[in-house]
Amino acid sequence: MTPYLQLDSVNKAFGDFTALEDINLNVEKGEFVTFLGPSGSGKTTTLMIIAGFEDATRGAITIEGQSLAGLAPQERNIGIVFQNYALFPHKTAEENVYFPLQMRGVKKAEGLKKAADMLELVGLEGLAHRYPKELSGGQQQRVALARALVFEPDLLLLDEPLGALDKNLREAMQIEIKRIQKRLGVTTIFVTHDQTEAMSMSDRIVVFSNGNIEQAAPPLDVYHKPSTRFVADFIGESNLFEATIRDAAAGIADSAVLGEVAYRAETRRHLRQGQEVTLLIRPENLKLSQDPLADHRHSAMTVDTIVNYGDTALVIGQKGAAQIRVRVPGAEVVSLQEGEACFVNWTDDAVFVLDR
Repeated sequence: MTPYLQLDSVNKAFGDFTALEDINLNVEKGEFVTFLGPSGSGKTTTLMIIAGFEDATRGAITIEGQSLAGLAPQERNIGIVFQNYALFPHKTAEENVYFPLQMRGVKKAEGLKKAADMLELVGLEGLAHRYPKELSGGQQQRVALARALVFEPDLLLLDEPLGALDKNLREAMQIEIKRIQKRLGVTTIFVTHDQTEAMSMSDRIVVFSNGNIEQAAPPLDVYHKPSTRFVADFIGESNLFEATIRDAAAGIADSAVLGEVAYRAETRRHLRQGQEVTLLIRPENLKLSQDPLADHRHSAMTVDTIVNYGDTALVIGQKGAAQIRVRVPGAEVVSLQEGEACFVNWTDDAVFVLDR
């Protein structure tokens, strides 16, 4: 079956600088895919090529098997929402949403009715006749979203649309965008550098680095089963320890920091004796104690720093020159003191192996 959206060996060069190198990606109809990565990783460049605002140096992009080559942005039937919303200040919310229908020759009465229906869908009924300056940032964002959806696009592109909102409103809009996307079933690509947005909103996350795709997978797979050290380090908090495989069949490695470590069977793959690897243990999979816990492997450490977030706390410990980060419930740090010696404990299932 032909993928709904397909990127085939897409490259982009700006002079001698290669911004994208062989981007290959399939997106299914109705899927919510997030492009995640640091600044300069290539995620926005890829979005702009899909939208038609940039030309690929080589490669092909198709929607339902139809090439987008040579089509101007307005000819691609793609809805786009940018971070600055780009609303017309002299038009009301209703007129802003009607505008793309007007450009497509939809009669005014019919177009305004569709605009009103779309404003109701995004929760702005009763605000149709307000101008952008009379709307809050979150309301302007909803108008921009309604405008991008009103003409029933084949694809919705969102380029960091929540970047200008405060934390609470940002979280509320994450939920709203996901609700609307599921309700309409529109295929969506969302660009962000915010890991929380990517984890909470996506059907699949595509992690970019230096113009390449490091991993494309569901959020929990990206978090718990990163394919590269970059992904492990970029997504969430990580403890990364260098180690050497001692017994590949039994799943045993030696770490200068942790000593003997057993790791999850599913990560053994092609590992061999003597191979140098990186062990990943997420901070929330570690436990602190005054004495070693039964049925756990353990290592001594000294509490260096405690960062309290209220519901949780991050305890940063020292083991020689290495740091160990442990995420614990906030109530557990009451009895901990910086400079105190303790044990960090883990089970074999907490250890994931990455090729170095």
